[in-house]
Amino acid sequence: MTLQTFSAAFAAATSQTPDSHFTVYSEVRPSQTQLADIHAAGQRLGSRMIEAGIAPGDRIAVMLPNWREWLVCAVACAHAGAVILPVVTIYGAKELGFILRQSGARWLFTPEQWRGVDYAAVVADCGDLPALDRHVCLGEAFDRLEADGPVLPAVPAAPDDLAMLVYTSGTTADPKGVKHSHRSLLAELAVQQAARGHVQNEVVLSPWPPGHVAGALSMLRFLVHGVPIVAMDQWDATAAARLIEEHRVTSSSGTPFHLSGIIEAAERDGRDVGSLINYLVGAAPVPSTLVERSLARGIAVYHCYGSSEHPTVTSGTVDDPLDKQLHTEGRVMAGSELRFVDDDGRDVPPGEEGEIATRGPELFVGYYDEALNAAAFLPGGWYRTGDIGRLDAEGYLLITDRKKDIIIRGGENISSKEVEELLLDLPQVAEVAVVAAKHERMGEVVHAVIVARPGQTLTLDAIRAHFAAAGIARQKTPEKLTLVDALPRNATGKILKHLLRNNAA
Repeated sequence: MTLQTFSAAFAAATSQTPDSHFTVYSEVRPSQTQLADIHAAGQRLGSRMIEAGIAPGDRIAVMLPNWREWLVCAVACAHAGAVILPVVTIYGAKELGFILRQSGARWLFTPEQWRGVDYAAVVADCGDLPALDRHVCLGEAFDRLEADGPVLPAVPAAPDDLAMLVYTSGTTADPKGVKHSHRSLLAELAVQQAARGHVQNEVVLSPWPPGHVAGALSMLRFLVHGVPIVAMDQWDATAAARLIEEHRVTSSSGTPFHLSGIIEAAERDGRDVGSLINYLVGAAPVPSTLVERSLARGIAVYHCYGSSEHPTVTSGTVDDPLDKQLHTEGRVMAGSELRFVDDDGRDVPPGEEGEIATRGPELFVGYYDEALNAAAFLPGGWYRTGDIGRLDAEGYLLITDRKKDIIIRGGENISSKEVEELLLDLPQVAEVAVVAAKHERMGEVVHAVIVARPGQTLTLDAIRAHFAAAGIARQKTPEKLTLVDALPRNATGKILKHLLRNNAA
């Protein structure tokens, strides 16, 4: 029987693989915990939520790295019938405050201090948070919640109930809340598990922070399928190569930045990474030379295509021909569908480029701000991705352009509009356009093209200070600056960003 809710799936996995290990590589909070222990702690925490008045559908924000406590919170949310709201740990008060206010999150879990951040201070800087009843920092308060009291019965849930709300930066300045049901997330986990069915004794290395959908799904995969996970709370390529060797890691995923670091560390330190037979690379353009270097070391690398809204639309496999591994995003996953449409939502002729529209059981159920849904969907439930592509003769997807005006830095989506609005607050700036500049390790970085006011000039140091004062995540700060006399525009005055991107390449 197919399990249709997280609470049921977590319980079944615990029954079948109670000893499966979740290992955290961390300088400050290393641990190795069995699935049965995490599940029991989550049931206790969920019971305390119920006793405190958490109701079905209430949002619980979890702003934690991929530590064991994230998993405990996930189990607790399912037990209490609540919705887990993963939040990126690097977010400042501006982003966090917006997410907490829009979502109406009742509880928030954070570290006390981590990587130089005082999370109580960040929350205090968020301003008024009328719905937030409790901010729980890891430490004594959290330990009491997960350790004390009896386990109450799990709150019943239905497959189409909201299970996770995850925020993603897209083409708008503010993050967008992406709603996923139990059904959509379990379908995604099932199709991923089926795709890796050939792997024996699978062990997964996850570098993804669980505030992103990729990281959250890696964590949920441990809870739903009992697949052993080695998680890194901070990326360290040298440590990653060592962990692959020590734990005989078979599968991992990441950006070109992660993969190139693993290969360089293995070559430098003489690490045996031959157990790594599956490496799914996405979230940024992948250089062909990187795939070739990986294959030379016995690492089968293939691309995938997806988003927070539809996590995995297409994927390659280890058995694909080399040219497909190098140059395509693979073929459509079982159960998913693709269309290619013009600006009016009409299908383009077969083989021609068009905006990619997707549909399938893993597709999200809509944005939290329902006003965004009209532009996001075509009739029949087709999601407009904003990406341009086509299928080749063998049915492999090629991505040829992006309508979405975003920068993908090391797998992190950054809104050009948000960065532009912050730059326009500087008195030296008359006009600005923000585009992606290619970067060998990060894939892309933020490139600000600025027209300064008469008699004014600007430096990257001044921009960094401005962004730091605004409480914005460091990753969004421009890393390349070009001062110009005028921005290129068409006859209607629209800035020709493609010309700027070409110059930034």
